[in-house]
Amino acid sequence: MTLRHPWFLLLLLAVPALEWLRVRAPARLVLPFSDGAALRALPVSWAVRAHALLPWIRGAGLALLVVALARPQKGLDESVVRTEAVDIVLVVDVSPSMAAEDFSTRTERINRLDAAKRVIEAFVKRRENDRIGMVAFAAMPYTASPLTMDHAWLLTRTAGLEIGMVGDGTGIGTALASAVNRLRDSRAKSRVVVLLTDGMNNSGSISPDDAAQAAEALGIKVYTVGAGTRGFAPMPVRLPFGGVQMVRQPVEIDEALLQRMAKTTGAAYFRATDLRSLEDVYAQIDELEKTEIEVRQFTRYEERFMGWAAAGLLLLAGAKALSLTRLGRLPA
Repeated sequence: MTLRHPWFLLLLLAVPALEWLRVRAPARLVLPFSDGAALRALPVSWAVRAHALLPWIRGAGLALLVVALARPQKGLDESVVRTEAVDIVLVVDVSPSMAAEDFSTRTERINRLDAAKRVIEAFVKRRENDRIGMVAFAAMPYTASPLTMDHAWLLTRTAGLEIGMVGDGTGIGTALASAVNRLRDSRAKSRVVVLLTDGMNNSGSISPDDAAQAAEALGIKVYTVGAGTRGFAPMPVRLPFGGVQMVRQPVEIDEALLQRMAKTTGAAYFRATDLRSLEDVYAQIDELEKTEIEVRQFTRYEERFMGWAAAGLLLLAGAKALSLTRLGRLPA
């Protein structure tokens, strides 16, 4: 709360003086008495006691009007945020090889897709001002989410990704082409694809190099991430009569292809061999593609003098009404 014209409060000093002069001013006697001693012997009625409150009521009313003249205002802080946002499409491999359990937390071993989900969730939460979409892929691409600012919904869709949901195989080129198509009409200052895979392109009708060149022509950066340990990784294999057996299988990531795709678009390739390095990869991409935010703050003031003025006028009107009754006609 603030006052627009605080110097008006100096008038509060005059309120007691005005009431003192009003009370002390000679009043017209309705009944003249030669000696007031007889009146002093009479008991004090409620009307006499209430009569003494009239100056206080009038004084309070005048004080409230003075405060209203000072124009009390409530300051409402507001801000206008202008962002130069980044549109991002996350491309996630959900082929069967993503079931390899070569990532782990402090307490458990997890597969590559579960590790990717955890890291993507943290990445999305850091990009609150950006539109983010998602394409899952294996043999074919699947748009899990279009570009959206509803990150809660996006994370729900991310949690629903399952290994093998779009078939077997790894169509890196087709998946990238789908992501580029999502960004083609975007007017964001920066357009980015983050493609995570653990394999080699062996499916789809579009080659990864052609898709990368299309992205480069449209000014879209493609960051590529190879997910998986080096050498061999434990892969769960279902047995014919039930149960699961862990089998060590070779890790085959076409790093040369992923490096070439990233270089074509002016981005970078990263290799993540464990959960910590995967977290670092997405943190680095987050730093490389920062959203520019401009915040302008200002204060809007809301007038609050009407309540003070109304209360003051109400008290003065009440005092005037009481003065017309028995209370205002008592002997001075």
